[in-house]
Order: sequence, then structure tokens, then C-alpha cells
Amino acid sequence: MSAAVDAAYRHYPKQAGYRGLVEAGGAAVKLYHLTAPDAPVPDEVASLSAEWFDEQAATTLAAGDCGFVILHRCGADFYFLLVSVWRGSNELWEAVWYRHGDMPAFAPFDAAYPAQAGLVRPTFCVWELGIVAHESTAWGRYLSSQRDAAARTRWVEDVFEGTI
Repeated sequence: MSAAVDAAYRHYPKQAGYRGLVEAGGAAVKLYHLTAPDAPVPDEVASLSAEWFDEQAATTLAAGDCGFVILHRCGADFYFLLVSVWRGSNELWEAVWYRHGDMPAFAPFDAAYPAQAGLVRPTFCVWELGIVAHESTAWGRYLSSQRDAAARTRWVEDVFEGTI
């Protein structure tokens, strides 16, 4: 039995880079860029990401949320903005936004895959999972700690950078 991989697909490494802690809407999230090594996120798209935080964070994030956001460059002009927060103590919740071509802003991705009970739909790709795995372990360390200010600082400083 062969895996569900297109015969023409060629996998290549991508680079994850931590861009800083963003505090918005009472939430604290670590911001990552995920790109091919030779194709960083253009300044224009990084600015649109910052605008997303200014305009959408208050409705997407809740006060007290902790998590991470991955700005993933997928090819020449398609980007995911994957907003992931820890809720229910140990659950990872996600909102997916995207930008394609010359869209003036990031838009919710829900329309492409509307919620339908019992049906599978996309979550994270293999590259994104590298960051997710790191952040899962970092959150687990936080949960096992005293969860005081020092532990929160350790969580904030526990970031991933490297090749996936």
C-alpha cells in the first residue's frame, strides 16, 4: 500500500525563526516565521501580520491566552497565519487565517473547509508540526512547574529556531 503522496511531490527543508513575543488582547503569543531558507516573509506580509494583531486579536484571542502563531510562507504568494492557544489547561486550540496573492489583509480560512461533524480536515503540515512539537513540550514543562511568574518567563524564553 502506498502513502497518499503525489508522485511529483518533492520534500525540502524549511526554516523556522522566532520573531518575538506579541502581547495583544490580553494574550501572549510567540510569533514564528516558517519559510524556505531562500524565501523569507516579505516585509509587506510581515506588516499585514502585525496589522492582523492590531485588528483581529481582540476577537480571536482571549485575555490570559498563551500560545504561538506561525506565519507560514507556502510558495510564492500564499501564506497561512496559524493562531494556536492553550485552553482548557492542556488543549491546543487553533484559528486559521490566510493571504493569497494581493489580498489586502489576512482572512479566515474557515470557508475553504467548513466544520462538518465527523469529517477530517487539514490541521498542521509536517513543517508546522516541528514548531507545534516544540511548543507542546514547552507548555508541558510549564504545566509541570509552579506556574508562577518565573515559570511563565521560562515558557516565554523557550522558543524554537532551526531547520524542519
